[in-house]
Amino acid sequence: MTDLSTQCSDVPPVDLPITGELDLHTFRPREIGSLVPEYLRLCRERGILEVRVIHGKGTGQLWRTVQALVARLPEVASFDLASPAYGGDGATWVRLHPLESAEHSKVTAR
Repeated sequence: MTDLSTQCSDVPPVDLPITGELDLHTFRPREIGSLVPEYLRLCRERGILEVRVIHGKGTGQLWRTVQALVARLPEVASFDLASPAYGGDGATWVRLHPLESAEHSKVTAR
């Protein structure tokens, strides 16, 4: 598990397993901007290149936030809403570019 610390001083850090599935229901909206890119980075370092981000259907605000975030990340190859079997409008599949071998060497040397 990896500590993805929140930006809130009143909330202790959360150990979040890096499994390729990120459920945003338990996070505050102000945490999403740093949480999603960091989670995707950690997935990519572990070779997890398909990630399901669960944002729920709700009003669509969280969905728009997630899609705006991933659209500007260079490590994202593509993204789209999930099929009905995987959450439909309530989840987004994010496909990541693999690490280049030079990048991978730097990451594993940490």
